[in-house]
Amino acid sequence: MAEDPTLEAAEAEASAEDARAAADQAKRAKEEAEEARAEVEGAVELVAPPDDPVLDTGVRRIEAQVDEENPFGRPGARIDRHHPFIIGFVAALGVAVAALLVEAILISRQVLVLLLVAAFLAVGLDPAVRWLVRRGLRRSIAVLLITIAALGFFGGFVAAVIPPIAHQSSELVKNAPDYVHRLDGNKTFRDLDKRYHITVNVEKRARQGINVDAVGGVVGLGKAILGYVASLLTVIILTVYFLANMPAIKRTLYRAIPRTRRARVGLLTDEILNRVGGYVLGNLATSLVAGLTTYVWLVAFGVPYPVALAMFVAITDLIPLIGATLGAIGVTAVALFHGVGIGIATAAYYIGYQQFENYVLQPRVMKKTVDVAPVVTIVAALLGAAILGIIGALIAVPLAAAVQLILTEVVFPSQDES
Repeated sequence: MAEDPTLEAAEAEASAEDARAAADQAKRAKEEAEEARAEVEGAVELVAPPDDPVLDTGVRRIEAQVDEENPFGRPGARIDRHHPFIIGFVAALGVAVAALLVEAILISRQVLVLLLVAAFLAVGLDPAVRWLVRRGLRRSIAVLLITIAALGFFGGFVAAVIPPIAHQSSELVKNAPDYVHRLDGNKTFRDLDKRYHITVNVEKRARQGINVDAVGGVVGLGKAILGYVASLLTVIILTVYFLANMPAIKRTLYRAIPRTRRARVGLLTDEILNRVGGYVLGNLATSLVAGLTTYVWLVAFGVPYPVALAMFVAITDLIPLIGATLGAIGVTAVALFHGVGIGIATAAYYIGYQQFENYVLQPRVMKKTVDVAPVVTIVAALLGAAILGIIGALIAVPLAAAVQLILTEVVFPSQDES
């Protein structure tokens, strides 16, 4: 039975209508999707361009030129170090750091001075410690023995000297007016006494004794004494620490030297330290000579208070070059009170002795113990005293020995080869 053509046409038309409806629906969905995507892209473009590497890892990898050797991309162009801003910033930063370092040094200069003194004493005592170590003692035991011996020696010395010094010093203050009256026969002194009232002032001071108010009161005096005691204890503790750890300290410092030069630097450093130790012994020897000769001179001429004055000269003579002069001024003043002739003779003696010590005794002692030329010793002590005062004068000669050794063994051979 044949199908109805009209029915077939109707079905085909219905199918076509459904297809057109589905196409229209798909078209509307596509348009809606495109509109939504456009809205999203518009929103994104408000934040960054569509090709910004922040948005897409693939874009980042392409723009960074990622490859096997550069998994995170090739490095960018270097910052121009010659840019005026970079140069100015680095220069300003360097000046600021230098200023901070200088300020830190100035603030801590007292502590640095204590460290320097302790290191100087430790280096001076280290030869004695090494001598005991070579005899089979452990270094800790050797340091303990040397410390006890040094403290015992100076403690016993002070205990033996302080009583006569205190007694003779009080007698000196008590008898000062009598010494002044002995000078009344001198016309020059009478003229000075009429103008400046020397006799009256000396008698007044002798009757008053020591005035605590002159040194800032009891509290100020106590603070000063505590400060000196604290500094002394600090130096003693640091000296013992440096002595006990001297090998470890040297090893640590040597590690900062390149391996190929470490052995030579170690030998040169050991020689420098030996010369510092010799300088300490030489300085003590010259001070002992100054004290003994002063004592003999004062006893020979009957000048009172020989022990106190000899101790004063020995202590001040530890200062290179100018120490003997400082001690001579005090001794000559006392000798003048004892007698004008003796005072003049004492001044002449010290003038001659100072020349002998400065230009004969001390340079020769330093030549043997430190191996420094006499002229270098004199110039170094003068420069050290001008720069750092007493501490500078004490360390100037061993520093000169170190510089001379470096010049002889390092600088001069290098210059000869070039």
